[in-house]
Amino acid sequence: MHKFLILTLVFIFFVSCKNNKKDQSLNQSTEVNFNIEEWPKKLNVNAKAADILNKWLEYQELESTFASIYNIDNAEDLSLIIEDLIEKQKAMAESTYPLEFDTPHIKSRQLMLKTYILKTKSSLEYRIDFEPPVIEMIDAFNALRNQFNVILNSKIDIDLIQGDTN
Repeated sequence: MHKFLILTLVFIFFVSCKNNKKDQSLNQSTEVNFNIEEWPKKLNVNAKAADILNKWLEYQELESTFASIYNIDNAEDLSLIIEDLIEKQKAMAESTYPLEFDTPHIKSRQLMLKTYILKTKSSLEYRIDFEPPVIEMIDAFNALRNQFNVILNSKIDIDLIQGDTN
């Protein structure tokens, strides 16, 4: 009986060690390769929009953090940048928007950007391929920047459309 107990314990010990080796090999094999050169580049804004955006401190902080995405070396770096982007995006949402950009168009693009930032964060946490969500996040940021250009280049008089003739 005593020999049977010792053999059972030894067997359990070896089985548990074998499972740890499998877990370690899974963690090592989840290393993801990515190619930053193939990611979309940041869209430029026109001069009028740049003048307004340069005075908006919260947006400038978001943009500078976003620019650091193109300098990452691994998933851990991206994870830190994503955490910082979440904080900067919250600060921008709570800030006072410039009068020209205090529109539902900008706020909806910002909400879309927040969605893709969180999607990228979840792909990093679940250790799945994070490159497609990063590309979608960059596209969402470019859509926000493009909306700044569209608003300032629009020649439509909103009061005329709404029927205000005061």
